[in-house]
Amino acid sequence: MIKILANDGIHPDGKILLEEAQYEVHTEKVPQDQLMEVLPDFDVVIVRSSTKIRQELIDACPKLKIIARAGVGMDNIDAEYARSKGITVMNTPEAPAQAVAELVFAHMFSLVRKLHLSNRVMPKEGGTNFKELKSRYSGGTQLRGKTLGIIGLGRVGQQVARIAVAMGMKILPVDLVVDQVDIAINVFKSDQVRMAVNIETVDFDTVLENSDFVTVHVPYTGGKPILGKEEISKMKKGAYLINTSRGGTVDEDAMLEALASGQLAGAGLDVFNDEPHPKDNILNNERISLTPHTGAATLEAQRNIGLALADRIIAYFGDDK
Repeated sequence: MIKILANDGIHPDGKILLEEAQYEVHTEKVPQDQLMEVLPDFDVVIVRSSTKIRQELIDACPKLKIIARAGVGMDNIDAEYARSKGITVMNTPEAPAQAVAELVFAHMFSLVRKLHLSNRVMPKEGGTNFKELKSRYSGGTQLRGKTLGIIGLGRVGQQVARIAVAMGMKILPVDLVVDQVDIAINVFKSDQVRMAVNIETVDFDTVLENSDFVTVHVPYTGGKPILGKEEISKMKKGAYLINTSRGGTVDEDAMLEALASGQLAGAGLDVFNDEPHPKDNILNNERISLTPHTGAATLEAQRNIGLALADRIIAYFGDDK
């Protein structure tokens, strides 16, 4: 029987699908330092971002046939090395796209209407200092008519563009591979009413210089940040920066410097360089809207991820159980 270790969990619907295919699915969390002893007994390992599958561990698991990432990024997996050993490495970039895209706008709304600040203060002072707080947190801005720069026009980037178009924002995307895409918009979930908007990519500097908001949606495996000091200095003064992709894509020190100088008006972060221990000067910065890497953590996204992985694992093994 094929044994599967879902070390960071799997949605119950995905687990049921695998068990109905007569696979043995284990969901008990194995600590990282014990995986070397436990994982060699499994054919498949499913991880999210917390479990690391490195070369040494791969070498210790001759039975391992599939490493599955329940999500998008695979920086916690030595994927190329695994493939060189004949192991299939898979992820689910399409499943959480809508959830991540919606979080982008949650951060944007939070920043322009100062929700991340008023939500902290209202429970403490709302009953005694209401008028002053009303004055303090007024003066917000609206998203309609603003320009959104999208770095990376893959699945998540396209979902972001779809929402932005529907909200009346202007779109400036950049991508190393994609030249143009047709963004389909279903009105009121009706098959009879559909619109398609053609979006063409532009060059990187055009995005930086003309966008009121810049959101990052590119894979990152290390090296030079996508948005470092030089790139941030080219951004429109008073722009907002959103990062829900991976820690490291944005130079956090350069971002903090730009926030202090007013070059950036604010930032929304779901990912951090030092996860799971973000820097205090980021956590306590009033110009930053924060979430603890929850971009894909919706019920719908996790179900989609679980079902997608189950389908692919079952397809891989076929009748070989």
